[in-house]
Amino acid sequence: MVGGLTEAEQARLERLARTRQNTRGRRQPAVMPSKLARTSAFAPRRHGLSADADFVRVYVVRPHAVVEVRGRELGTRHRDALMALFRLRAKRFETVGLNGGTAAVYRTTTTWREILLASGVTAHVNNLLTALRVFEELRSVTVRVFTGSFDAYEAAVAKGRLTSAGWSDGIIGAIEWSGVNLDSEVSVAYGEWVKRTFEEKHLVSLSADIYFKLKGDFARAWWPYIDSQPAHTWLALETLAELVGRDYAAEDSKRRARFREDVVSAFGEMEKAGGLGSWRMEARGPGRTKSYRVHYTHGLPRAVEQGALELEQPTTVE
Repeated sequence: MVGGLTEAEQARLERLARTRQNTRGRRQPAVMPSKLARTSAFAPRRHGLSADADFVRVYVVRPHAVVEVRGRELGTRHRDALMALFRLRAKRFETVGLNGGTAAVYRTTTTWREILLASGVTAHVNNLLTALRVFEELRSVTVRVFTGSFDAYEAAVAKGRLTSAGWSDGIIGAIEWSGVNLDSEVSVAYGEWVKRTFEEKHLVSLSADIYFKLKGDFARAWWPYIDSQPAHTWLALETLAELVGRDYAAEDSKRRARFREDVVSAFGEMEKAGGLGSWRMEARGPGRTKSYRVHYTHGLPRAVEQGALELEQPTTVE
């Protein structure tokens, strides 16, 4: 016990405090599950996604996330929809079952107009219909999240065993809407995984304003990871590749060179949007053994830094 709190309760409070300190978006940040921000479960494209109901793929970003997606392939538009939803605050409700027991449900209740505005798109009925389709596609997907370490996951796979602790559920559950007018009410309930992250405060705060300024699929794929890691100042190209579902080490020299061009373009876009203050690519080692890192500084101060800046402003005495 720490100050009357259990260790688990104390850990939750500390995670919540870090989330608030790390808030970089001054207007409607997206507060979302940390594993969702640090996963490669979304392909860096808007079109050509597999809608096969038998689709299954495991996405790994060492050492943060091992996530299995079933039901269809997810892409940039699906991440966009979740970023918009996580800008709009969810509320906790308790439902009473037939046996008298209660269960917690987290739900975002808003309007189509607010969802579209949070997505940075024009409030138009055509965009409303697109948003509904994307939500329904998200609802059709089952996500299996492994909570153990990556080493434990790899060891279990090698032995053909069940891969560590975890759970399987949809990201979002029921979707209800009162109509197809822009001001019609929309209610989206979250699945068990998201509910647990809300309860346990496994959350990160992201600048959604920066995210929706980005046009490129790679930039949108990498910004959540970068903004959710406020103490980090560099990334290896191998990690950037994992975040878009690729294995940099296994690719030929031509694809690697093209990938480095994509990295340069995406980081330039993040800097132009104000998310990064500066960045540079570092080449390490000789010849074919050469590896690359991208070093960067954040363009937005964290909330804790913003508070310090405000305190340091000079006072004018007349």
